[in-house]
Amino acid sequence: MSTQSAAKRKSARLEARIPAKQKALLLRAATIKGQSLTEFVVSSAAQAATEIIRASQVLELSERDQRAFAEALLSPPRASQRLRKAARHYVEQAQ
Repeated sequence: MSTQSAAKRKSARLEARIPAKQKALLLRAATIKGQSLTEFVVSSAAQAATEIIRASQVLELSERDQRAFAEALLSPPRASQRLRKAARHYVEQAQ
């Protein structure tokens, strides 16, 4: 198996049609960063995707909500009779 065919299987092709002005903008930025246009577009897209995914997984709370959350963790309310019964039932079913 040649190195070239192994490299082809490990990568995927992505194509996009963009306006000439946008390509010029991307090419200018790539040149400033010392990257090829492909390197710049791929690294920029990967960075943006990572940030979007990270942001979707982070829960941001206001200061008031942070305090309420911390208080609930530090001083949880006493479990009701109904909750204790449900917990016992769960444990029995899990065994």
